[in-house]
Amino acid sequence: MTTSRRRTRREVGGLIAAGVAMMGAPAVLRAKMGAFVVVIGGGFAGTSCARALCKSDERFDVVLVESSKTFTSCPQSNEVIAGLRDIGAQQFGYDRIAADGVRVMLQAATAIDAAGHKVKLADGTTLDYDRLVLAPGIDLDFTALQGYDEAASAVMPHAYKAGEQTLLLRKQIEAMPDGGTVAIAVPANPSRCPPAPYERASLIAHYLKARKPKSKVLILDAKDSFSQQKLFEQAWQQLYPGMIERIPLSQGGRVTGVDAATRTVVTEFGNYTPDVANIIPPQKAGRIAALAGTVDRTGWCPIDAATFASKLVPDVHIIGDACLGGGIPKSAGAAQAQGRACAAVIARDLIARRIEPPPLLTGICYSLVAPDYAFSLSGVYQPKGDLFAEAEGGKASPVDAPRTTRAAEADAATAWFKALTHDAFG
Repeated sequence: MTTSRRRTRREVGGLIAAGVAMMGAPAVLRAKMGAFVVVIGGGFAGTSCARALCKSDERFDVVLVESSKTFTSCPQSNEVIAGLRDIGAQQFGYDRIAADGVRVMLQAATAIDAAGHKVKLADGTTLDYDRLVLAPGIDLDFTALQGYDEAASAVMPHAYKAGEQTLLLRKQIEAMPDGGTVAIAVPANPSRCPPAPYERASLIAHYLKARKPKSKVLILDAKDSFSQQKLFEQAWQQLYPGMIERIPLSQGGRVTGVDAATRTVVTEFGNYTPDVANIIPPQKAGRIAALAGTVDRTGWCPIDAATFASKLVPDVHIIGDACLGGGIPKSAGAAQAQGRACAAVIARDLIARRIEPPPLLTGICYSLVAPDYAFSLSGVYQPKGDLFAEAEGGKASPVDAPRTTRAAEADAATAWFKALTHDAFG
């Protein structure tokens, strides 16, 4: 079956059905057909882009391709690991996006014919497109650490794609005896949400302090310094003295391999055998980006930062974590901002036919180190050449703020997540 951009809505028409099985049908009938845009990836970047495109002009026919019927959010998933939050609070469906007029197809994209402007889906459906937007997020690079593959992740979870791995790590920590050690292997940058491993260490320490106070957290780090380091270290000293140890790159902290059979973590200067090993491997752009030919030797997708257009394949835009973005972080807030900005670029190009100055992107990231203690980092980013550079206007939480400020930021983090997910999923 081929769905063409020349096909009328009546040929594929129908109302939204209540069940997930019918989400491939068009959500809204439109008399006039315009540009056909396919968005692959139903995370924060892809959903924001698809919804913005659909709202920008009724002539857009927008298809969102996503292999999973439920999206599980990485932001706030560290709270699930620490027993502070249920996994269900992290999960979102696509029915409200379909109600907005986006045609949601719950299929995996298996191939892209860039020359023919076609996307092939797992069920054999072929979608034509005028523009293709890739928002595939990350894949874990299972070739980067000796001995660490998908099978090993069932013993030494990464929990860096939220869902089953999140719950696995939580269960292992719950089963660990008091006096045990949880080791977290942190990769070098670029990586998804750079502060997330340190937030994870903090919240695991919060759980251990209450339930297993003789236990410790060991951070094996492939970096010498990290984002908001002073704020994290100050919080660790105040809240979890003696519980968190970090070994940086210069002291042999980089993990080079594992032995899953013995739960051994191998570094350049020595081996560790923790009770629980959370191995976060290096990452790369999601697989469909490589199939599309948009990935370079770095493993990420080079783009024109002003338009999000691929530097390697015409009429393809890449947004979110898969981008080789320069100064802009691989975070949910940044991904959502990219999705909206990309939609505006496509609308101007295909409908309005006008050129405007490149957009400024804004984003904020909250780090929770205890239920009532958080801090944040906001940034403003603008295109500079092929990458994004940080502009004036960013703001970080002060190092010596009182606990009342930290508590207020914890409340703000909850409100931010609610707004973020509402904007993406309705």
